[in-house]
Amino acid sequence: MEKMADEKQNKESMKEAIETLNQIISSSSTPKTIKKSITDLITDLNNEEYSLSVRAANTISLLDDVTQDPNMPSYVRTQLWQAVSKLESIRE
Repeated sequence: MEKMADEKQNKESMKEAIETLNQIISSSSTPKTIKKSITDLITDLNNEEYSLSVRAANTISLLDDVTQDPNMPSYVRTQLWQAVSKLESIRE
């Protein structure tokens, strides 16, 4: 029973992370290069070829690189960290 609850929580965390990333790319003040990177990450997160935890771990690693972009507005960086936090809660 607990495994099912974990899976449900993982899916919810993934959904919330994707919603946060979608908010970032829909903002007119997010630089185009960052929007492109995040759009690619969302595609990867939705790819069910890999488990939720693998997709989350890969995206966390790539988001870490994205947050280092010097053109990144600070509020976008904060939102990205929120998405990372959600993804970090995903466990198998």
